[in-house]
This record gives sequence, structure tokens and C-alpha cells, in this order.
Amino acid sequence: MKQSIAVITLGCAKNQVDSEVMCGLLEERYTLTDDPAAADMIVVNTCTFIEDAKQESIDSILAMAEYKTHGRCQKLIVSGCMAQRYRDELAREIPEIDVIAGINEVPDIVRVVESERGRSAPDAAREIAYIFDESLARKQLTPRHYAYVKIAEGCDHGCSFCVIPQVRGRYRSRTPESILRETERLVQNGVKEIILIAQDTTGYGLDLYGEQRLPGLIRQLAAISGLRWIRLLYCYPDLFSDALIEVMRSEPKVCRYVDLPLQHADERILQEMKRRSSAAQARALIEKLRQAIPEITLRTTLITGFPGEREEDFHTLEAFVREIAFDRLGVFAYSAEERTLAGQRPDQIPQEIREERRDRLMQIQQEIVARRQQRWIGQTIEVILEERLPDGRWLGRSQGDAPEIDGQVYVNIKSDGRKPGEAGQIVVVRVLEADSYDLVGEMVLITEENTCTMRRSY
Repeated sequence: MKQSIAVITLGCAKNQVDSEVMCGLLEERYTLTDDPAAADMIVVNTCTFIEDAKQESIDSILAMAEYKTHGRCQKLIVSGCMAQRYRDELAREIPEIDVIAGINEVPDIVRVVESERGRSAPDAAREIAYIFDESLARKQLTPRHYAYVKIAEGCDHGCSFCVIPQVRGRYRSRTPESILRETERLVQNGVKEIILIAQDTTGYGLDLYGEQRLPGLIRQLAAISGLRWIRLLYCYPDLFSDALIEVMRSEPKVCRYVDLPLQHADERILQEMKRRSSAAQARALIEKLRQAIPEITLRTTLITGFPGEREEDFHTLEAFVREIAFDRLGVFAYSAEERTLAGQRPDQIPQEIREERRDRLMQIQQEIVARRQQRWIGQTIEVILEERLPDGRWLGRSQGDAPEIDGQVYVNIKSDGRKPGEAGQIVVVRVLEADSYDLVGEMVLITEENTCTMRRSY
């Protein structure tokens, strides 16, 4: 009888893809279980991006360690970003951990799991070089109709507040052939929406070809029969080209949605963050996007309380948020990370001020999004269905909603019309109501392949 193993995933979608690869490899030899209490072995795939993520990872490791005493667990393996960054500290402070595995060990997870207790896989002197290849097994952990496709790994930006280059290594793109083969396989298995991810999606191809190749990659992906939506996350503004805007405008399968991680809007703070783009560049890009694609949904993330942020700097950020009126906004109170330039600065902002400024921004954003959402009332939009509710309605997402981070659409189905049969179908919905996060509408029709747009007149 096979031993059972549970894989616990923390952090971002990029980390989830790593877990999917590990699950795919482990499934060949072990029985996967979602219940850690029933597992003979447990893998915790950790995150270390900010302090809250580190604490969540530690709490999860300690919780899983309890199953060594009160459950079936015989071996506890810790992998991922925290394992890569704090291998020695984890081994010293949490003796319940049996094996520690870093980023390079993702494709070797079976060997890692079968290692002797005390083995610490990450090697500080070894270059971080792992990148997913479509030849590796992968068990999709998302619902059947959408999947994340990691087109690159690592980062070269060197922002003063971020540890990702230290943890994930230099930026390295996959080949387009590898990405296309993976996507074709996913679509054959029922995926309708792919979400392109990397630490910087817009930088795709620079390391391999000396030029950006994302627009061409998107056109190749859009030619895959059966694929309905292509969504872009983590697009840096300094590399967002006119060619990419044109692809988004002209290719029906590309969601009218873009995630631009801007972080701040005060020029001095941006320079001290070592960001490669300015607030002026961000404004110009957003204007171009909205002119080319009027129905586009814009998401960004911002940081409050960066070292040296004065009240007037924060006022600049507040004014920027009001001016741009983003559709989606995430705000993080600055987290001082070890071994970063910003983390070593003496002018750290008190935690309560960081959080108070975050809350002020989110209050402004709540007012903005409540207003922005109203523009959809009376419009028809395409919605990918996710779940049938007990009351007969369906829950879904529009092109303006990325899974797990944005809002949802509640879809009423007419009793006298054609009814959707499964999650993953794309339907046209007339919006009837809107609040700050979600939409409510009535299904107009079920679309066929190659009819995707965000807004139509039906």
C-alpha cells in the first residue's frame, strides 16, 4: 500500500505552480491527500515575501508538526521561499522538521522526501536555476477550467524592499515552445482560461532574445483552439510596450484586465525604492490603456510607510489614487525585510503609521470602487461560470476579475432559456446590480468559442 502525503501551499500563484509540479511528481509514487491528519508525510511549501507571510509559514509548519505527535505523520518536509531563505534558522529553531528543500529542489521532490532526516537541501553557494519545463509532471490544483502558466522565474529588478531576487534567483524565461506545449495540454484537459504569471510578465523573453516577446507569445497562445481567455498578471509599467497594448486591444481572447504593481506615486519614494518607472510613466501608460481599451479593468498594489515616507509623500500617493481611480487596489503596510537595502535604513516608519496610512488608502479606494462598479449596470459582459449555488444561481467571474483576488458575478438563470451545464462555460450576462466588490446579473446567452469580448450589445 502506498504511503500518503499532503502538500500544503502558502503564498502566491507562482508558488502554487511549484506545488502542482511537486504533487504531479509525488503522485507517481505516493497517495496524495488533502487531509494532513491522514498523511504519512507532509510537505509545507512556504512563502517569505513579507513579515505576515513569514509568520503564516511558521504557524503552518508548527501546526503540521503537531501531526507527528498526534497524527500519522512520520516525516515533515519544508520547501519553498522560506526554506530557501532561512534553511539554517529553520533547522535550528524547529527540530520537528525532517528535511528542508529550496527552490532548486522542486523537480527533485521525490528524492527530497526520501532523504534521511536532517538533510538540508538548499546550498547557499549554488545558483538558483530551477525553471518549470512542460516535460515535468504537474497536477492541476485549481478548478478544471482555469490554470496558471508560469512563463518566467526569478527577478532582475533589485527593488530596495524586496527579497525575491535573493530567493528566486535571476530572471529566466521559458521558451515559447515549452509554454505552448503546456498550454495545449491544459486546454485538452478542459482549461478555458490561462493566467500568465512571472515575477515580471512584461519582461518575458529579454534574457533569451534581448527583446520583449510577450506580444508574440500571446498571439501564439490565442491561436490554440478551445482556449477562451488569456489573463495577464504582474505587468511592470516600464516594459509595457505599445505592441502589448495593441495585442490586448485587438486579440479577443485577451482579458480586458491588467495588473500593474506600481507600489507608490511619489517620485522620490519611487527612486528610493529603486523602481525602474516613475509616476509620470505610470500615468502615461494608464492613459494609453484606457484610450485603447475603454472597458479595461486596472489593478495595482501599493506600499505605505516605506522608510522616510513623509506625510506629504503619502498625500501625493492619496491624490494619485483619487486621480487614477483604479478598479482594483491592494495595499500593503511596508514590511522591513532582512538583507534588503530598505530594511537596513534607520528612518523606519512606526508600524502603527504604516497601517494607518494603509487603512486610509483602502477607505479612499472603497469609495472609488463603489462608484466605478456602477458603470457596469445595464451592460452585457462575459462571465466564466465557477460554481452552481443552492438557490439555482451561478457564481462566476468577469474578465475584470482574477480568481481569488477580485470580485465575483452572481448570475440568475432564466427558467425558459438554455441553461449552463458545468463550471467553465462562458455566458453573456446583463448586469442588474453592483456593489463595491460583486455584480449581479441575468444570463442572456451561452457563448461559443472565439466570441470573447468584455462588452457587447446583445
